[in-house]
Amino acid sequence: MKRREFIAGLAGAAASWPLAARAQQGERVRRIGVLMNAAADDPEFTRRVRAFVQELQRLGWTDGSNLRIEYRWAAGDANRVRNYATELVALAPDVIVATGGTSVGPLQLATRTVPIVFVQVPDPVGAGFVASLARPGGNATGFTQFEYGISAKWLEVLKQVAPRATRVAVLRDRASPDGIGQFAAMQGVAPSLGVELRPIDVQDASEIAQSLSAFGRGSDGGLVVTASALSILHRKLIVTLAAQQRIPAIYPFRLFVTGGGLISYGPDTIDPYLRAAGYVDRILKGEKPADLPVQAPTKYELVINLKTAKVLGLEVPQSLLAHADEVIE
Repeated sequence: MKRREFIAGLAGAAASWPLAARAQQGERVRRIGVLMNAAADDPEFTRRVRAFVQELQRLGWTDGSNLRIEYRWAAGDANRVRNYATELVALAPDVIVATGGTSVGPLQLATRTVPIVFVQVPDPVGAGFVASLARPGGNATGFTQFEYGISAKWLEVLKQVAPRATRVAVLRDRASPDGIGQFAAMQGVAPSLGVELRPIDVQDASEIAQSLSAFGRGSDGGLVVTASALSILHRKLIVTLAAQQRIPAIYPFRLFVTGGGLISYGPDTIDPYLRAAGYVDRILKGEKPADLPVQAPTKYELVINLKTAKVLGLEVPQSLLAHADEVIE
């Protein structure tokens, strides 16, 4: 083949390349960090991350193409959270996604410039992560877990399912201040429901087992499990102990009930990760977290496990079943 014909043919082939492929050659690969305070093999959290990544892809960001995602899984270990926060910041990412207040705090200690998008933080203003919900003002914004007032609803629903419960244990993570706010909301309605609240503060599996076993020796008991990384990490243990001690319990998320728990009322756990992907997209395109308002949940779900209710000898009111988003039979 003559040289002139070869060059002409090469030029023609280049003209036929897809435009997107040619554009990617000069496109800068962006980097984001993801700090999860859960175990890497926890199916619930891998499901959340998968939804997040799929939504990013829908928005035009593909890991391994124009995006690189660095994951860190702390598995509820505070030391790991601090170390991983430092590691991620050292990578100089364009944005970091963080789950829970226990992750956001260490990240902000490590940086006040790298943008942070958080999910499942109950009180970001009270924790000092943002100046206000409408105008965060710093390097962090995201999505709240719920308002503390939902805790009162937990107690009301528990009484509907277990009307004879007069002693209600409230399981809280000793290391998390969020349990205080959740407990305070329940105190406001407890007298009208004829319930005596008993806070149980724990910090590990052994304390959970010891406390629930001791509480279960009495009669007319009930249990409210507050939302925390600790309760999610040890959800199988908590659900098992509640069943063994025959304690009617209400939980903050659906994953407890699909694992055998009695009832849950709380926000959809996938939706905030989809919305977080939207904020990441906007930040990568030039917007600042200081200008993106912190948003509250938009989807709540009531889930009831009738199999567990039957084992406990409880009759779930039809009025409650009619409002359930999911009934496990």
